[in-house]
Amino acid sequence: MNPLNPVRLLQELIRIPSVNPEGEPGVANPGEGNIAVALGKVLGDLGAKVSLREVLPGRPNVVARFPSDREGKPRLLFAPHTDTVSVVGMTIDPFGGEVKEGKVWGRGASDTKGPMATMIAALSRLPEMIPTLGYEIWFAGLMGEESGQYGAKALAEEERFDFVIAGEPTDIKTVHAHKGSLWVTLLAHGKAVHASAPELGENAIYKMTSAIERIRALVLPDLSKTVHPLLGSSTLSVGTINGGSKTNIVPDHCEATLDIRVIPGEDPLRIINLIRQAAPDLDVVHLGSAPLYTNPDHPLIAKLSSLGATPIGAPWFCDAAVFAQQGVASIALGPGSIAQAHTADEWIACDDLESGADFFERFLRALV
Repeated sequence: MNPLNPVRLLQELIRIPSVNPEGEPGVANPGEGNIAVALGKVLGDLGAKVSLREVLPGRPNVVARFPSDREGKPRLLFAPHTDTVSVVGMTIDPFGGEVKEGKVWGRGASDTKGPMATMIAALSRLPEMIPTLGYEIWFAGLMGEESGQYGAKALAEEERFDFVIAGEPTDIKTVHAHKGSLWVTLLAHGKAVHASAPELGENAIYKMTSAIERIRALVLPDLSKTVHPLLGSSTLSVGTINGGSKTNIVPDHCEATLDIRVIPGEDPLRIINLIRQAAPDLDVVHLGSAPLYTNPDHPLIAKLSSLGATPIGAPWFCDAAVFAQQGVASIALGPGSIAQAHTADEWIACDDLESGADFFERFLRALV
């Protein structure tokens, strides 16, 4: 098989919708099933042993193991995710994959089908060399990263790796540390009565706004006390608040959500306990994604750095942290900018795709 062109490969990937079905996807048939099949064909043609591993109904990981000339090598995994965020509100054709102004346009161009295309293009250039490398090379297109990280969690339980590169748009910098997320839902309950006699009821919106002020007063100063050298402090933002049913009814319910970004070393449960302390009369539900920290002295991070991929930290989270929780040295890396991710007119520069494929080829060649 001839080497793959990263621009044309990305166009093909964009034209296969793979919107995460959670929330409001904006398409009739969301999910990663079709792109997993397509990737499996491409990777199989490159000589890899491919399996589609269903994680949720109709939503598989695609996992590829490349040939190796001997057993017992350490395992290196390239791990971009196959799902994208919603296409609601996009101002361009989300699945057009059009090339204009030196850019490829469409949902996933930056996050993260662009980095994925460059990884695969690099692998396609070295069919005879890959088996002889000092690492056994694996590739996984992971489902569900945008909500729940189900694909990464499943693969981390199924296989053991020694180094993981999560494909993300990092401007070809090595993200070895990032914040985790803690998404908190607050629920306030009240008593509904006619608004002409509010003293007879219990206003859930008042309960919520008072609780939010107490949370800000207690939790924000606490979070600012600990500063990570790369990532700064953990942060808290109130994202949404909804309550009541009608203007002339005292509201008996109110819901608010918090987005907390957590630095490595912080205990998310400690933060939850602070929130409960500040709002004892509210129900608190939470869901988290782990922070990442991989020692920058790791030999492969040093190798990446020598090739120009400077080690940095990032405020966002990704699948790398899931593998790091299993004790695996993990990073995020890829071409393109996170500033284009999730945008209404998402794109990635063609030059970045070409340079990204060149970078991953150089990295593979260095794994002797």
